[in-house]
Amino acid sequence: MSTPHLSDQDVRTDLSTRQTRLKWVIVVDEGLPAGRVVNAAACMAAAVGKALPDLLGRAGEDADGVRHPGLPWTGCSVLAADAATVRAVRAKAAGYDELLIVDMPEPAQTARVYDAYLAELAGTAAGDLAYCAVSLVGPRNRINRLVGGLGLLR
Repeated sequence: MSTPHLSDQDVRTDLSTRQTRLKWVIVVDEGLPAGRVVNAAACMAAAVGKALPDLLGRAGEDADGVRHPGLPWTGCSVLAADAATVRAVRAKAAGYDELLIVDMPEPAQTARVYDAYLAELAGTAAGDLAYCAVSLVGPRNRINRLVGGLGLLR
């Protein structure tokens, strides 16, 4: 799994989010409480922004000259699934090099110390991890095949 490289042809702030080559989704475990869902999405968005800074558009100013920071030009669909489906989407996505995968294993939300999270992660087999959510960025057609049929989080 590698971080996709964004070319000048990929960064298209002049197109609808449905027309861009890249797609960004976050699939969350719909069984989690709302606060944990929002936490997972926010944490993964921060990690995606660090890995792919070109996903953020340029800043803009409103009519009064107040500056507003750039936002993701791709948009981001937040989709809901049961825990087993979140795990399955992550497992299938791992087979594709052209995708950026950012996940939130369950220990990331239960540990109060980051080093403790890393230690728990290191001691847990990949097949035993439960995921709160997974975020995928990559070619639209690949993402659509992985998450097709999942609905928006409500």
